[in-house]
Amino acid sequence: MIYNRYNKKSFFKVNAFLLIAFVVFLSCKTNKKEPQPKKIEKEVFQKTWKEKDFELEIDGKKTKLYTIKNSNGIEATFCNYGQRLVSLVVPDKNGKKADVVLGFNTLQEYIDADEPYFGATVGRYGNRIKKGKFTLNKKTYTLAINNGENHLHGGKKGFNSVVWDAIQTVDNQVVFYRVSKDMEEGYPGNLDVTVHYTITEENELLIKYKAKSDKPTVINLTHHSFFNLAGEGNGTINNHLLQINADGFTPVDKTLIPTGKIADVKNTPFNFLEEKPIGKDLKVDNEQLKFGLGYDHNFVLNKSPKDELGYVFAAKVIEPTSGRTMEIFTDEPGLQFYGGNFLNGKAIGKSGKPYIFRGAFCLETQHFPDSPNQPNFPSTTLDAGEIYTSTCIYKFGVIP
Repeated sequence: MIYNRYNKKSFFKVNAFLLIAFVVFLSCKTNKKEPQPKKIEKEVFQKTWKEKDFELEIDGKKTKLYTIKNSNGIEATFCNYGQRLVSLVVPDKNGKKADVVLGFNTLQEYIDADEPYFGATVGRYGNRIKKGKFTLNKKTYTLAINNGENHLHGGKKGFNSVVWDAIQTVDNQVVFYRVSKDMEEGYPGNLDVTVHYTITEENELLIKYKAKSDKPTVINLTHHSFFNLAGEGNGTINNHLLQINADGFTPVDKTLIPTGKIADVKNTPFNFLEEKPIGKDLKVDNEQLKFGLGYDHNFVLNKSPKDELGYVFAAKVIEPTSGRTMEIFTDEPGLQFYGGNFLNGKAIGKSGKPYIFRGAFCLETQHFPDSPNQPNFPSTTLDAGEIYTSTCIYKFGVIP
């Protein structure tokens, strides 16, 4: 083999070139931007699905979008149609952002969807009332039947289906308000409702409800976002780890109305006192799971521990791959856990992915279902002139 000076120089030139190319390749790869979650475009959202040049109004009121955020990269976008949380962008353990609530890019899709509650505030009464009837001060009221033989989430046109007035004066807060007229959906009293949404620097989505009625009525407001901490449309939530701070839950009949009893969670699939995968016990032979096609039950929250402001720790969710976490604090006695059992893949979400069976979960702070007909449950009666208040905190973080 001839190894002369010329060959040696060529050898080093070629290798130097390869080394530089390799460094440039690594630099390009390192500096490559992570894909960002798709923004909700106001101009697109405001248009109808069928007529792109028409700005949608509902009951003569314009629909609008409102965005709030903090300095840590958490950003939420709401629509005043149903107070819907249409987007919630949260970073993962590596700082990569994703939208973690199910929803659509256009308002018309919300209107047309089989699932009417994506991201909405529901009321006057969140959850079910047996056969749409309750008695208050010896008078019986009849409500719409919109869930089998029962009343659900305020009726056929509940708070999720009306346009709210709104005001935003700071970057991190929006306030929605309206008056629900006497006998709207069958409920007595003119109910003046205000809901504040704030994103704090502690990475909390803080929801504060306030209401006042001029007649005795019943009220149970809650927030109905469908969460997937891996990102909306990214598979099932069965591998999410869930902890619920509840020793008891309220068993239901086959129509999902509480029996009136409070059952111990121990030795049942409803024991989430220690965190476990949501899907771990779904195949257990259990009558309650059969009734709900999975989890769709109210948990009776323990009264401690509490945070520094006195709100009870209700639940914690961990998505192991992204590392995202969500903790829930509240002053409500109950928490409805729904495991996405009625999602079927027909709805196509914001990122173009189908919303599959058990592709999201809901954790709704609340009073108990059917409380107006269950004297042993905490009362949901609001007397004339009294002030109703309720607080729900969704706090986001990452695992260490």
